[in-house]
Amino acid sequence: MSAPTTWQKSSFSGGNGENCIEVGRQAGQIVMRESDEPGHVITTSRAKLAAFIQGIKAGEFDHFVS
Repeated sequence: MSAPTTWQKSSFSGGNGENCIEVGRQAGQIVMRESDEPGHVITTSRAKLAAFIQGIKAGEFDHFVS
């Protein structure tokens, strides 16, 4: 049996965590979920998450939130 996932959320997600995507590590993979839908988990690799974060930092996804 594997250890339970420790979830981490951004300090920008709001006081109650209602605007929150949580991230964790599980069996060498990166897992993500929405705090209000914890049963829906997305699994990805560290490399794919790193590329996504680089795109966020470069502003490639700004049109989704403006």
